[in-house]
Amino acid sequence: MLDSYLSTAGVVLPFLLKGFWETLKISFVAIIAGSLLGFVIGVIRSYRIRGVHQLLGLYIHILRGTPFLVQLYIFYFVLPSSGIEMLHWDSGTAAFVSLSVYTSCYVAEIVMGAIQAVPRGQTEGAMTLGLKPFQILRLVVLPQAMRLIVQPMSGVYVMLIKSTAILSVVGITELTRQGEVFIITFPAKSLFIYGMIAAIYFIYCYPLLRLANWLEKRLTGGLQGASLH
Repeated sequence: MLDSYLSTAGVVLPFLLKGFWETLKISFVAIIAGSLLGFVIGVIRSYRIRGVHQLLGLYIHILRGTPFLVQLYIFYFVLPSSGIEMLHWDSGTAAFVSLSVYTSCYVAEIVMGAIQAVPRGQTEGAMTLGLKPFQILRLVVLPQAMRLIVQPMSGVYVMLIKSTAILSVVGITELTRQGEVFIITFPAKSLFIYGMIAAIYFIYCYPLLRLANWLEKRLTGGLQGASLH
């Protein structure tokens, strides 16, 4: 019995790791792009500029209120049929863009909420010292907001990583898709193969969550130390 499972693992694991590499590439790039886009949107929304705040809020609500699978279909099937040359994406580009945009809406809300959680008196005190708005944001607001951003952001990243399992519908041979191929070949070992897939996802996501906890403690400790001085 054990030999049978070891034999199956020996056949399946190299292909699962190949799929994991595809998952890793897409999710890593989407995390960076989605975080940057979401950060900018969150900062802009925190200033509550009339019109811009509502427009970006609509962008966020539409993305958060619709399934990621529908968004993926739009980016891969609908937009390329619009006739605009620059929107004729391959499956990899569509996967990357859709994941990045989807991530940005959650990051934007986290960033805006963290910035607004910083006491108003901090900003007013910085203004009395003659600091400009960008200096206030960079030197006063963001250092305090970061400790509120790190933990929920890790949850968003884990959500993004797990969302890559949907990308197989547009032809991306990621981790889950590779496993499904071998489940057809070894139907009696389907639970075992799914367990291997789950273990690889866990190995990828768990260190990310631990890193977020460590960063949060470091940031909180740094701010407390600064306040004592």
